Amino acid sequence: MQIREATEKDLPTIMAIELECFANDAWSEDVMFSELMAKHTFYAVVLEQEQIVGYGGLSKLPGSNQADIQTIATKPAARGQGFGRALMNALTSKAKELGATEIFLEVRADNTVAQKLYKVFGFKKIGVRKSYYQPDNVDAFVMKTQMNYSEPIVLGIESSCDETGIGIVQGNKLLANVISSSMEQHAIFGGVVPEVAARAHLEALTPVLDEALNKANISLDDIDAIAVTNGPGLAGALMVGISAAKALSVATGKPIYAVNHLVGHVAADVLANGEVVTPTIALLVSGGHTSLLLVRDLLTDVQLLGETIDDAAGEAFDKVARVLGLAYPGGPQIDRVAKDGNPTAIRFPRGLSLPKDMQEHRYDFSFSGLKTAVARYVEVLEDKGEPVPLADIAASFREAVVDVLLSKAIAACKEYKIPRLLLGGGVTANARLREAAALRCEFEEIELRIPPFDLCTDNGAMIAVLGAQLIMSGAEPSNLSFGANSTLQVTKVQS
Repeated sequence: MQIREATEKDLPTIMAIELECFANDAWSEDVMFSELMAKHTFYAVVLEQEQIVGYGGLSKLPGSNQADIQTIATKPAARGQGFGRALMNALTSKAKELGATEIFLEVRADNTVAQKLYKVFGFKKIGVRKSYYQPDNVDAFVMKTQMNYSEPIVLGIESSCDETGIGIVQGNKLLANVISSSMEQHAIFGGVVPEVAARAHLEALTPVLDEALNKANISLDDIDAIAVTNGPGLAGALMVGISAAKALSVATGKPIYAVNHLVGHVAADVLANGEVVTPTIALLVSGGHTSLLLVRDLLTDVQLLGETIDDAAGEAFDKVARVLGLAYPGGPQIDRVAKDGNPTAIRFPRGLSLPKDMQEHRYDFSFSGLKTAVARYVEVLEDKGEPVPLADIAASFREAVVDVLLSKAIAACKEYKIPRLLLGGGVTANARLREAAALRCEFEEIELRIPPFDLCTDNGAMIAVLGAQLIMSGAEPSNLSFGANSTLQVTKVQS
């Protein structure tokens, strides 16, 4: 499929499609020619295998903030293949480029297929012109979409793991952030069970959505767009949020933006500090992810420097907690016990930190060996019948994790000459990680940015604000054909 601006040479083909689609009220060739060549219009054609299969036209007078979609048509044999949506994308994008904030169109009252397409782009019926289409004596529905680029109200849906999050923002301002966690349901299994997580999302979505709308004091009609996490994460859990977002988009006619979960964690800094100052190094640490990113631009240039090659840091906390007989989730439990321990009592290994690791895994992480070392240490003591010093083990394990995380993050800041480090993810709740990060960044003269905890853990607000940044930058909505991508690369901000 290809979209390009129409030319005078396209007129015969355009007229053939016009007559095929609008037999009773087609424009004459003279009228079509004058519209095609006018200075205040933009006409586009869509091609498949180098053959024109549709066209559309936009009118925008200089100095006006209003634009009109004059006509849009695709060959009957080519309908249902996305050509009409592609033309609408091209026309609305041109309207944005020309500075329009309102777009109008007219559609036959009996053309429900076209009305459904227009609603996807945010058009609403605002009036009726009786018997407008002659000689068929059919009414015309007048439709309009308001293009809010400055402070769009965006509803964000997050369901990548075990938190059901709905967030609502207006531009960079947080209106609501509601989270429902299914952690207690997973506790009996000692970790997140994907099927349980997906079922919990199904049960929580509607009440969480209602609560978020109530807190924001708005209705779905007030929403300008919907943003949703489509990866990375648990496939089944992602599908629940995506299905809900698509249903809301189709039902309300609001555009939808499928966004990257990891980049959402970086975008949370917008809500905390007003913007993501770039370039920045971002360290994202959670139960499912441990990633080190170089962010030169939040929307267009996110580079993965390194990630875990086995267990994520949060996963390692859970597994070590189980070895020590502590409850799930392990992070808070180890944090609690470690307060009374000596972090230098036991020298546990720092994964992928030896000189031999630097070439291939300079910024990658590995916590599987550390977890095994703790298990073996406890096993040896138990075999000897000696007491297990839980506090010292917890503190030493925690110190090993924090040390390798910060050492690699600060090394990246130095190598790329970026005096800025952003932390995100649920593990940032760890007291020692925050304390050590503050001390080491101060020593290295690196600015440390950590959003509030409710914006660090998985949440819908970070997804909503990332969607808002895309809208304010002029990005087009996502196509409804996107799906869950459990291994989505961080370089793909929007799907």
